Amino acid sequence: MHNLTPAERAARVPTIHIVSDSIGETAQVVARAAAAQFGVTTPHLEIFSKVKSFEEVRDYLLEHSQFHEEALGSDRLLVMYTLVNAEIRVPLEEFLAEHPNIVAVDVLTRAVNAVADMSGMAPVGKPGMLRVVDKNYFRRISAIEFTIAHDDGRNPQDLTQADIVLLGVSRSSKTPLSIYLAQQGYKVANVPLDPASEPPKEIFDVERTRLFGLMTTPDVLAPIRQRRMKKSGRVGLISQRYADPEYIYQDLEKARALMRQLGCIVIHTEQRAVEESAQEVLRYYERSHPTATEIVD
Repeated sequence: MHNLTPAERAARVPTIHIVSDSIGETAQVVARAAAAQFGVTTPHLEIFSKVKSFEEVRDYLLEHSQFHEEALGSDRLLVMYTLVNAEIRVPLEEFLAEHPNIVAVDVLTRAVNAVADMSGMAPVGKPGMLRVVDKNYFRRISAIEFTIAHDDGRNPQDLTQADIVLLGVSRSSKTPLSIYLAQQGYKVANVPLDPASEPPKEIFDVERTRLFGLMTTPDVLAPIRQRRMKKSGRVGLISQRYADPEYIYQDLEKARALMRQLGCIVIHTEQRAVEESAQEVLRYYERSHPTATEIVD
């Protein structure tokens, strides 16, 4: 298996049928995460969403099972489903028990039952509850709007209004991390640092527990900047220096000195996914702002 090419791996992973009485987003995430374990990051998904009855699901599965048998010589079908409506889910479970050729994964029920068991509450059984428009939804929208308006050093006069301010040299993951945190409901501003310019004076007015410096290493940063240069087609002396290891070292050292001066928390982003860096930021942030978790669900 380890010797298979990416194309061969993709060919081996079957089509995953997503069935949901909502939009199927949860099952899609699980399907992609499962396929990624086999080196396939873009599996073929067929999505059957907003289902209203068991009969709809039954007919869909029978039709596709027959198609698979005619086209591929096998009637086996891989299905991942999220159905909170018991009037659809229960008869589907009975149907699946009678059709072993359909390999089906119930993505949601065990998790819902676990919460119900621990909380003593009964689930509402209503599809799409994750997307209910409430005050937290509007907080997230406001946070995303703020973050976009304060990306890459824009509108520095508003820095003190941010929940979190990220500082870092070019290509240190400031923007991806900002957007990810904004999606969690935090207003984030990010400020670029480079040896040729000074940071906005407003940065010194920001509460220190809201300041986070993003740090990486020259070995990690140099190839990232080189790829960036090739992609953008930038030319000239400044562009050449941009990816030069010595220039990068100076860039990072000046940034590190400013971070020490500001007393901000330093987060290392090298070899880390955005989610991991975000968890690190929030772990420190929530210690100083214990009510911050009220921002999100």
